[in-house]
Amino acid sequence: MLYSKIEGEGKPFVIMHGFLGMSDNWKTLAGQYVEAGFQVHLLDLRNHGRSFHSDEWSYEAMAQDVLEYCKSNNLTRIDLLGHSMGGKVAMLFAALHPEIVDKLIVADIGPRFYKQHHQDILAGLNAVDFSIKPGRNDVEAILSQYVPDFGTRQFLLKNLYWKEPGQLAFRFNLEVFNNNLDAIGKPLADDLVFEKPTLFIRGGNSGYIQDVDVEAIRRQFPNLKLETIPDVGHWLHAENPKMFFELTTVFLKE
Repeated sequence: MLYSKIEGEGKPFVIMHGFLGMSDNWKTLAGQYVEAGFQVHLLDLRNHGRSFHSDEWSYEAMAQDVLEYCKSNNLTRIDLLGHSMGGKVAMLFAALHPEIVDKLIVADIGPRFYKQHHQDILAGLNAVDFSIKPGRNDVEAILSQYVPDFGTRQFLLKNLYWKEPGQLAFRFNLEVFNNNLDAIGKPLADDLVFEKPTLFIRGGNSGYIQDVDVEAIRRQFPNLKLETIPDVGHWLHAENPKMFFELTTVFLKE
């Protein structure tokens, strides 16, 4: 069963993080959604955060995990939000189980194929040798050689935890990611359609959703509303949480 954090009362609102992320990434926004009247479910997807590790890692497997989570928690009608990888899981889940999802929000990812582009990040993560018991500063120094952006490094470092006294480790399943990196870019099948209200939000400085993608997105999500947050990149919800919260809550309460 997936690890989750559940807060608040009201309409169930399930939120899924992106690749190499975890539920903690959404902690601040989750509190705001609770105040807005939602029961928020922050999930750790398989091979991420505190959820289980598995050699099977695909969008189909992750969508099935979400279905089992909903069944176990008696969630029969939900609103659903996913960012990046979590957004593609959300798209697939909504298309397969439209009877469960009332409204869908997808943050800065489309249903199309994406070529591999995490090689530098994975090279940095793989360069960390935990057998020599590095400290947090040591891990950051290694990552900085591969990942120059400070914000991205801090995002990755949130995955560090004390496996045992004096021994750090990453929470995610790096070995499976190394062996199955192509899985992250796979497209949603063309014949999958979700006809209920759908909000796509893209970052104005991000290339994940381009103007040429919109027509194809609308074919699979015909009840589409597209919003752009200016002057932000792929981590749009972290870079401008105020506008992200406003756009999503207006949509959810329409």
